[in-house]
Amino acid sequence: MSIPFHVSPVDTVLVSARRILPGVALTACVAAVAVLLPRLLGLPALSPLVVAMVIGIGLRNLLGPVEGSAEGVAFSMRRILRFAIVLLGLQLTVRQIGDLGLGALAVIVLSLIGTFFAIKLAGRLLGVERGLAELIAAGTSICGASAVIATNTVTRARDEDVAYAIACVTLFGTLSMLLLPLANQALGLDAASYGLWVGASVHEVAQVVGAAFQGGDEAGQFGTVAKLSRVLLLAPMILLIGALASRARGSQGGRAPMPWFVFGFMAMVVLNSLVALPEAARGVLVPGTSFLLAMALAAMGLTTDLRKLRAKGLRPLALGAFGWVFISLVALGGVVFL
Repeated sequence: MSIPFHVSPVDTVLVSARRILPGVALTACVAAVAVLLPRLLGLPALSPLVVAMVIGIGLRNLLGPVEGSAEGVAFSMRRILRFAIVLLGLQLTVRQIGDLGLGALAVIVLSLIGTFFAIKLAGRLLGVERGLAELIAAGTSICGASAVIATNTVTRARDEDVAYAIACVTLFGTLSMLLLPLANQALGLDAASYGLWVGASVHEVAQVVGAAFQGGDEAGQFGTVAKLSRVLLLAPMILLIGALASRARGSQGGRAPMPWFVFGFMAMVVLNSLVALPEAARGVLVPGTSFLLAMALAAMGLTTDLRKLRAKGLRPLALGAFGWVFISLVALGGVVFL
């Protein structure tokens, strides 16, 4: 008679840890390089998230998949990403949003919602796949690469779509960072108005900081808070996209996953509003969150095949350009009206 062999829960955890460790270590190394490289190059506005994805894509397409890393890379792309988005809530407070005033909040909300649905409509007219159009819409209207990868938890697009969407929002966000300060020399907006325009229209937080502070400290601070207000809207937008996806898949019996991490994000915003975190803790949490997001983007790059990316063609790029122009003009119109 054979004696049954029982595996303890501790052994199961250790086996799982050994299986994911190589891939997690690989994404952590890529993220570390991505965080250090902008500092070494003297380009603080260069997002470590984008650098991590580019390095990951380079490794994947030059060397091929790294043996034994698949499970850990997938862990970084899903579990670590969601944990990082929860921690992102600790960088926002309800008071910051209120300090902007109702008029500024209206400009931000209307620009975001109008841009999201305008890009979705334009994507349909251009023949861009629904999932890719939603990712470009989220990245353009909310907060760049972070919004793209967070939205994909409910959109469930292919990895190549995610990489393409991030490339779009990075390209056009960088153009905004360079061109908006020049445009303001002709427009002559005051510091608060210029900061609001930048915060309501530029894609990435780092790009907002780079563009807004060129208008002075007041413009920089106003632009940063305006941008963080857009980040706060990431949570309800993901819930809305998930509900739309569930309805679209209803006839096929499918269902979009419930993004529970979004509720964690909102809980952290509330916690940060009620309890003042020690500066020492904040000094660890802010760069730590950025590092975890960079790990997720590194994982995304490590699974991206450029041959599939090239097959997407130029229509998604045209869609990203349309969204960039649309949100810039709508936000400017709102600022001028306000």
